[in-house]
Formats: sequence, structure tokens, C-alpha cells
Amino acid sequence: MRVFVTGATGYIGSAVVSELINGGHTVIGLSRSDKGAAELKKAGAEVHHGSLDDLDSLRSGAANADGVIHLAFIHDFSNFAHSLATDLLAIKTIGEVLEGSGKPFITTAHANGAASDNEVLALAKRGVRTAIVSLAPSVHGAGDKGFVPELIKIAREKGVSAYIGDGSNRWPAIHRLDAAQLYRLALEKAPAGSQLDGVGDEGVPFRSIASVIGQFLNVPVESISHEEANDHFGFLGTIAALDIPRSSEATQKLLGWQPIHLGLIDDLEQGHYFSS
Repeated sequence: MRVFVTGATGYIGSAVVSELINGGHTVIGLSRSDKGAAELKKAGAEVHHGSLDDLDSLRSGAANADGVIHLAFIHDFSNFAHSLATDLLAIKTIGEVLEGSGKPFITTAHANGAASDNEVLALAKRGVRTAIVSLAPSVHGAGDKGFVPELIKIAREKGVSAYIGDGSNRWPAIHRLDAAQLYRLALEKAPAGSQLDGVGDEGVPFRSIASVIGQFLNVPVESISHEEANDHFGFLGTIAALDIPRSSEATQKLLGWQPIHLGLIDDLEQGHYFSS
């Protein structure tokens, strides 16, 4: 297929582009900069100039493709409502182009993004083979800029690697290369209206994460109270206390997908997270 990919130069998007090309597909990657265009060409993809808020570029990209994978998102937590509104408008714009075509349209779930998800599910009833990928909160691997690097930064600054209470609360996780394969399989064969769980590790105890961080940074690993969490972790205070195990068993059966890359703890123990 000719696949139009938004967010094609991002942390997950770049892995998806490689996965698609290696799987025999042609990728048309959305790029708003010359640097991004150069990265796409180097990866073997075609370049489609535009941006997430350039609706004409989204329309033409979708119109010239056999399927769309939508990964772009504005990660601006200071104005998250705007980020969600931009995402919804992008989905509506692409959906209008694909309506009645039977073509695949794969999107990504975001926190508080029910409006976007509902739009995607509605498109499944209007002749678009939609699927929503809900990724684990930790998508780990080389180049990670998410929660785990932030925890490492905090532990460096505070001189202690902390967990809350007994640290038994669990985070699901997925390796970025397993996530990339999931997007490809969703594009190729997910039924319309599918809701897919992008999970490798079903639940990694937070204390285990803190322990590896403490080991590599050579700092103490200590319990803190729930009341101390926000002061220690900042905006991650609430997230660090969550117990949110998830299973991808149904998704694996549906698509024949099998996560094969390192789990989060094994990935941390490779040491690359601590090299900078």
C-alpha cells in the first residue's frame, strides 16, 4: 500500500516508517521542515510537505494514499485542550477524504481524547476501516523522551530514586519496535472499529523501575508517601502512583501480533538510558 503517515519523523513514527517500508509498503511521510524531509528521504520514504494544522495538506496526503496512519500530536501540556482539538480536527479532515472508500485509517488514543476516539469509531460506520491503537504509557527504546527519562532526570536531581508507598503499583510498557509492528498489522488487517492494546509488559512494578534507576545512578532507592509525591515527582506525581496493568491478549489474537523485543526492565538494564 501507499501509506500516508503523520508524525512520521517522531520517536514512534520513525520506527513505524521503517517497519512499513521493510514490510513492502510505500510511505508518504508528512513533514513541516527541511530537516524532517531529509530524514524521511534517508529512511526511504516519500515526503509530503505540510503540518497537522494545514488541513489542505492532510486532505491531499490522504487522497493520494491507500491508507493512513495518524501519529502526529502536539505534546503541549500547558494547553492540552488545544492539542486535543487539533487532533480531532485532523481526524475529521482525513476521515472526510476516506469516507466510503474502505481504506484503513489507524489512529492513536490520547488521554482525555474521547472525542477523537468517538469520531474514529463513527467513521467505521461510514465506510472507513478504522482502528485505534492505545499505547502503554511507557513506550521504551533508544531515543525515548517520555516518562522513564523524566524519572531518571528527577532521580539525578534529587539524589534519590523514589517510589510511592510499597511501590507495588504497576505500569504497562511496550518497546517502540513492537509498537511499530502493531501499527503495520493494524493497517494490513484490523477490522473496522478495532480498539487495540499496544502493551508488551502488562504491569511493571514501579519499585522495580526505581531500583534499576538507583542502581545505574548509584543513588539510594527509597519509599516516599503519597503526600510527598507531587513535591518529589512534579507533574509525574499522580502518574507515579497509578496501578494500571493492561493486557494485549485480545489484540495479539486478533492480529497475530507477538511482542518480541526487550521488556522495560531488561531495556533499562542495557544502560543506554543512562549514557547521557
